[in-house]
Amino acid sequence: MIESIAQQPILAALIALVGLGILFGALLGYAAEKFKVEGDPIVEQIDELLPQTQCGQCGFPGCKPYAESIASGDAINKCPPGGQSTINAIASLLDVPAPELDAEHGEEADLKTVAYIREDECIGCTKCIQACPVDAILGAAKLMHTVIADECTGCDLCVEPCPVDCIDMLPLEEGLKQWHWPAPLKTADLIASDRAPHSEEGRAA
Repeated sequence: MIESIAQQPILAALIALVGLGILFGALLGYAAEKFKVEGDPIVEQIDELLPQTQCGQCGFPGCKPYAESIASGDAINKCPPGGQSTINAIASLLDVPAPELDAEHGEEADLKTVAYIREDECIGCTKCIQACPVDAILGAAKLMHTVIADECTGCDLCVEPCPVDCIDMLPLEEGLKQWHWPAPLKTADLIASDRAPHSEEGRAA
């Protein structure tokens, strides 16, 4: 059989390639399993709580590096876009006191904003595209640019690089996607059977 394969160079080459593919695949699979680095679950949980603006106001290049720093003991109050609600959520996760937002890193905005490019003034310099950390701006060199509002995180990193100052940060109109049911101030009895028996007795008396 070996002689017949040797007489057909194309078949021999094909068998050799398949064999090498299987061998290297097995080696890669073994190496991936042997040297696998487990991610820190607490980092992932913190990262999920952060707003994912990737704005860098916390002093880190993005939310994930900041989450890693928090997991290592860094302060949890350096994220203006997340505001006090994010600080409270992270504090609850880590079971630590919730401090107020560190003013050195910025102030919490009352309204969520998105970037808007005045398209008739845009010169197509692409500097805003390069500055956007979430690729929410469409355009090309010397052509008009526009912002994908659903992708914009409101970090305003695109405003300063614009040489013609044609980018405005406008309040985001609240729709079904942004609206959320406000949390109740205190837990209320939803049904009569949830009420304490003594309260019902006192009421009957």
